[in-house]
Amino acid sequence: MTDAFIYDHVRTPRGRGKVDGALHEVTALNLAAQTLAALKDRNSLDPAMVDDVVMGCVDPVGEAGGDIARVAAICAGYGNGVPGVQINRFCASGLDAVNFAAAEVISGQHDMTIGGGVESMSRVGIGASGGAWPVDPMIALKSYFLPQGISADLIATKYGFSRDDVDAYAVQSQQRAAAAWDEGRFAKSVIPVKDPNGITILAKDEHMRPQTTMQSLAQLNPSFAQMGEFAGFDAVAVQAHPEIEAINHVHHAGNSSGIVDGAAAVLIGNAEAGRRAGLKPRARIKAFANIGSEPAIMLTGPLDVTKKVLRKAGMSLSDIDLIEVNEAFASVVLRFMQFFDLDSTKINVNGGAIAMGHPLGATGAMILGTAIDEMERRNAATALVTLCIGIGMGTATIVERV
Repeated sequence: MTDAFIYDHVRTPRGRGKVDGALHEVTALNLAAQTLAALKDRNSLDPAMVDDVVMGCVDPVGEAGGDIARVAAICAGYGNGVPGVQINRFCASGLDAVNFAAAEVISGQHDMTIGGGVESMSRVGIGASGGAWPVDPMIALKSYFLPQGISADLIATKYGFSRDDVDAYAVQSQQRAAAAWDEGRFAKSVIPVKDPNGITILAKDEHMRPQTTMQSLAQLNPSFAQMGEFAGFDAVAVQAHPEIEAINHVHHAGNSSGIVDGAAAVLIGNAEAGRRAGLKPRARIKAFANIGSEPAIMLTGPLDVTKKVLRKAGMSLSDIDLIEVNEAFASVVLRFMQFFDLDSTKINVNGGAIAMGHPLGATGAMILGTAIDEMERRNAATALVTLCIGIGMGTATIVERV
């Protein structure tokens, strides 16, 4: 067993995941290749040192299919000798790609790897890869299948979060993201996406709405109320959780994660590989964990996986200086804070997916990088990164500064 160090990380800006979004003309392959190329060029990295590239992609079909990690490495100039593999653990794919790449180093089988992820949600729509869970009664009935938005509203109902609570959290996310950009906190890691002529297409997260207020959010109707009532999902939620009399629908586009395009890459290696490459480690991966949680409520996995990863690391939550909890929906983060009796002073301090968006396969790697940059900015020692996951799972990683 050996230590796995993080030597660098980059990400693209997040482009709105619609046909009029800035990155709609850029394929997932191109996004992934640009992050890999930036990681190589800015570190003067000899690609022959890279033993594997692991990338998350939640809908790996069509132009995003066919092992996008391998073809992205070739497009990025890594040569024919660098292998790649694509993985999918839904929303945690990008973080698990980093964890898998780190595990290759920790086991001693590889010396230097890259983990990351990519999603072009404007070009390959969410759910394009299909799956049995929503449509096959063999699993849908057994697991009380619910769409994620209904699960988010179930969490809000079960644990007492009002429409004002979730909207207030969303406003805070927008304000924090805007402040982070204004103060240059992302400047070290965000690389501009360029066209084939080298002209910048997008240099800043496009989804943000810093003018958001409680009043503007109050004008939005709940997104999942009709689905819950007329498609019968509210009844399923009550059947799975009979302690709830009815679902209070509080989530909408303004307090849920944005659909966006983007990619990220993280350079990982052991100490000797870093020395040979002339690189200084920025952080060490201390522990990571995965867990299954109840599929109907689905989005509470960060609670149990945080307890698990802290046990593995021999730490308590008081030992953690910064926390990134993916903002899939506002109630996910509010429940995390409620469960652990935390305020928001060290959680998602630079905003999150509500403000900047959630490119499914890339987000985990993105928020890990955000945590590392913020640790350096604050001279903090430790950070925990965690995401909720479809069908009820959680992934978490603890990193410490070197």
